[in-house]
Amino acid sequence: MKILNVLFPLVILLAAAASGTARGQDSEEATFYPDPTRFEGDVAAFEAEDSVAFPPSGAWLCIGSSSMRMWHETIAKDLAPLVVIPRGFGGSTMLDVLYFAGRIVLPYRPSDILLYEGDNDIDFGVPPEQVSDVFGAFVLRVRGALPETRIHLLSIKPSIARWDKWPAMEKANALMAAQCATDSLLQFIDVATPMLGPDGKPRPELFLEDGLHMNAAGYAVWTGVVREALGLGSP
Repeated sequence: MKILNVLFPLVILLAAAASGTARGQDSEEATFYPDPTRFEGDVAAFEAEDSVAFPPSGAWLCIGSSSMRMWHETIAKDLAPLVVIPRGFGGSTMLDVLYFAGRIVLPYRPSDILLYEGDNDIDFGVPPEQVSDVFGAFVLRVRGALPETRIHLLSIKPSIARWDKWPAMEKANALMAAQCATDSLLQFIDVATPMLGPDGKPRPELFLEDGLHMNAAGYAVWTGVVREALGLGSP
């Protein structure tokens, strides 16, 4: 797989997202993200869908990795009466959403963005600080074009399959929650805590057999937490 070197400073991250390239100065300060262009087919499919029926402006864009992608079937019902645009693409990272923002984020002119990323970033070995930096770059990218759009960030979820990565995920969550706390147009939604049992470990009844992706019970937890955080009341 083609790999991109991505540095920590936001200026480099933004330049990389704009040009499709990123250059590291040396191996000690560079970390690795997969090349976002691996999702060209997925994004082109969204654009083809848009060419037939473009989503309404002012809707809620629901974007992120496989946990968002697998919510597509029920998310409109689960978050009713919100008008949602489901745009999850499995295996994606925070950098991928930043990279494709000009094609599957900004054109929709959403009133709000519900974002789930970071899970795969940590699994790729990206440090929590860099995940938080890329999230910050995404916020700046959205703000530059849509200054009034609100962004609601779902916390990285704990899972059985990636339990060894949970300390790094917790740190990334804490860093991104701190970012959100400083900005009235950002909201951090903790879907992680209710997914942990009394023993402090992921609740197995919320997961499919792979121990990574959620089943209907897992999405029921997310639905309840998100509806409460957004003030939507019971479904």
